[in-house]
Amino acid sequence: MSSVSGSGSGSGRPSLYLQNMDQVRQVFHRFDADGDGRISSQELIGVLKALGSSSESDTSPEDVAKMMEAIDTAEAGHINLQEFAAFCSPDSDPYKPKSADAGGEKELREAFELYDRDQDGKISADELHQILTRLGETCSLQDCAGMIQAVDSSGDGFVSFDEFRKMMTTNKK
Repeated sequence: MSSVSGSGSGSGRPSLYLQNMDQVRQVFHRFDADGDGRISSQELIGVLKALGSSSESDTSPEDVAKMMEAIDTAEAGHINLQEFAAFCSPDSDPYKPKSADAGGEKELREAFELYDRDQDGKISADELHQILTRLGETCSLQDCAGMIQAVDSSGDGFVSFDEFRKMMTTNKK
């Protein structure tokens, strides 16, 4: 399972915490649809749509503008790789007070809920396959079942929140 997580809820900012710069670069290039080395506000809308918004109208222009303002620190009208890397760092959330939720439990819960499409408290291979396909990944349902199996310590064929948390917090800096 990928270490990418996201949610379009609440703060107007998806949670995207990646473990290393190679992952940051890979995700950045996937979101940079036109390959110009920058993520525009239109490309950001596409990302939000892929991460679960049912249509572009689910994300208001004001929400997108706030996100661009928070991420585009150079105020260039687009997001470059360095800004994206800073955005993906769990240490730099402009919407969260530094003292709140130090363990990132809320962000992990939001990420888990993104994958748990039917909200039954567990991620199935089918749910993982749906999300990864939306994000442009080419993997089979069997590949997803293998990813689930690698994380599924209980052996029930699903990933629970506790298993998801262990996976997401292992090998962090």
